[in-house]
Amino acid sequence: MKKIFSLMLLVTLVLLNSCQDVLECIINRHPELSSNALAPAQVGLLYSEIITAEIKNEPSDDSYNYYFSIDGKFPSGIEYYIDYRTIIIEGTPLVSGTYNFTVRLSVEQSNKYSEECENSFNDCDGLCEESTSRDYTILVN
Repeated sequence: MKKIFSLMLLVTLVLLNSCQDVLECIINRHPELSSNALAPAQVGLLYSEIITAEIKNEPSDDSYNYYFSIDGKFPSGIEYYIDYRTIIIEGTPLVSGTYNFTVRLSVEQSNKYSEECENSFNDCDGLCEESTSRDYTILVN
């Protein structure tokens, strides 16, 4: 009986200390990049596409800071710009080919930080995951 009580007490303490983390992953709040394929481009014609970011299952996803990094190759003549939660890809491609790149996104809550969370296991951002990445391709004909 004493072992069962001790085990129940231990389980209760673990759940109480990490309850928010468990709930965060049940609700499944996490950063997400648009999954739509990028339109093909034509050499010599103006090209414009966007990639958007959001926090899935989070109605207040504007309350986060979004940090992007992009690795890979863009067609000559095409550049990208980051505007808050959007990556704008535009320009006039000069050479045909297939161009692959990876977008990495990490997010951080901007205005609800609490010092109480600083030294706990829970980071208090309400997210199950804080980063994601997605591969994209631009085909230039």
